[in-house]
Amino acid sequence: MKNKKQRLSAAERRVQLMDVGRAVFAAYGYEAAAIDEVAQQAGVSKPIVYEHFGSKEGLHAAVVEREMDRLVARVSEVIASGPPRARFERAVLAFMTYVKEEPAGFALLTRELPYSSARPGLARVIDDLAQRIGDIFRSEFERAGYNPKVAPIYANALLGMVTQVGHWWASERKPLSAEDVARHVAALGWMGLRHLPKEPLLPTAAKRRA
Repeated sequence: MKNKKQRLSAAERRVQLMDVGRAVFAAYGYEAAAIDEVAQQAGVSKPIVYEHFGSKEGLHAAVVEREMDRLVARVSEVIASGPPRARFERAVLAFMTYVKEEPAGFALLTRELPYSSARPGLARVIDDLAQRIGDIFRSEFERAGYNPKVAPIYANALLGMVTQVGHWWASERKPLSAEDVARHVAALGWMGLRHLPKEPLLPTAAKRRA
């Protein structure tokens, strides 16, 4: 006699639907993705999906929110301790490893949201990570005699660079490993910080002063 299919709890069903939803949204995009497809792949009826998330937008928002939390958690874990350079290098590698290991999640975060939102997925991730990395930069800037108020500029600039490289690497599928990409990006970012003047000037402004 066959065992009856195990019934999922409400919490387990929600997780299952989010996992299926992530795959469907990543494969088809928001507009083309259908709740029918999510329900079919999850082995439930459409009303069950609506019961948990209310709408396609609700499911998509929940999936994106969870993905943002996962990426932020990866990077936050590796910058929690250690010397500044090591933390920065580990942050770059953690980001690139996420791009490699979670292509569906990265695809979700890099797409524009078709519905109203204060900040699109990846932009909100960058905001959060920039705040955390900015705190590291701020303390190091102050220690080295730099103006700590400008630390967020460099945190956002470096994260923007890492994000763009990750997007290029994911879409082009270049024959480079995550470690190779991270090494080059981290070297560029860190060397720029290492030789940062205390009062940078634009070339035209420097000429005027001369």
